[in-house]
Amino acid sequence: MKTASFSPLLLLAVLALLASNCLYVVREIDRAVLLTFGEVTNSDVAPGLHFKMPGVHTVRVFDGRIQTLDADTESYLTSEKNYLEVDSFAKWRISNTALFYTATGGDEAVANNLLAQRINTGLRNQFGERTKHEVVSGQRDQLMQELTASLNAITQQQLGIQVVDVRVKKIDLPDQVSENVYTRMASERQEEAQELRSTGREVAEGTRADADRQRIVIEAEAYRDAELIRGEGDAEAAAIYAAAFSKDPEFYEFTRSLNAYRETFSSSGDLLLLGPDSEFFKYLKDGKSP
Repeated sequence: MKTASFSPLLLLAVLALLASNCLYVVREIDRAVLLTFGEVTNSDVAPGLHFKMPGVHTVRVFDGRIQTLDADTESYLTSEKNYLEVDSFAKWRISNTALFYTATGGDEAVANNLLAQRINTGLRNQFGERTKHEVVSGQRDQLMQELTASLNAITQQQLGIQVVDVRVKKIDLPDQVSENVYTRMASERQEEAQELRSTGREVAEGTRADADRQRIVIEAEAYRDAELIRGEGDAEAAAIYAAAFSKDPEFYEFTRSLNAYRETFSSSGDLLLLGPDSEFFKYLKDGKSP
């Protein structure tokens, strides 16, 4: 009874072992090669379930999606003999599975190392043909396009890799050069600021001088207009006085004497010495009025 129940389980275990050794699955996102006694017999296994003979066939499966290579910072010399510190990255994927396997052994780290060497050489050549301004802004896109195209021509033939894109993340000057550049920039900014301050002071002095001149002119014109108005007023007042005096000279003289008395005796502290026969007391002396 125990032997009868044990046999089906043993058979299932054997079948499962055979299936795991004889069957394999390739996903849609993978690339695979089939090796027969170590030689590539199927360089591009289609996605799905496949059969293999244990001990005869070997299957190597690789990630077929786009991979990212983040390169180390490297120093490159421009056509002006200036060093630049460059950080770059690349996007790549397998284009020829058999060539990729034979060139790298199917090791992604080896593939990244080989690709990084070629990117380093390509960037060195591209930077050496251009000035600092061109690689930073002027021809940066063109540089990347040319580098991607030239790398593809090499990597697809030698590594079975398609370079999708190469990009520069950051371009910096070396630390010592950066310090010198910043010092020179600060000096230039200080000189520019000093020049602007000098120009501002010159403009301010000119503005003040012009304002002072305008103030003097305005005050002179105002004084002239005031004198003219005052002269016209005095002339008009004199004409009125003359007209009034001509109508009744005695009354005019009497009112003027009263005004003189009022102004003379308005302050109690004033002292006035006059002779008794002075004309000033004419209307007070005889008591006559007009």
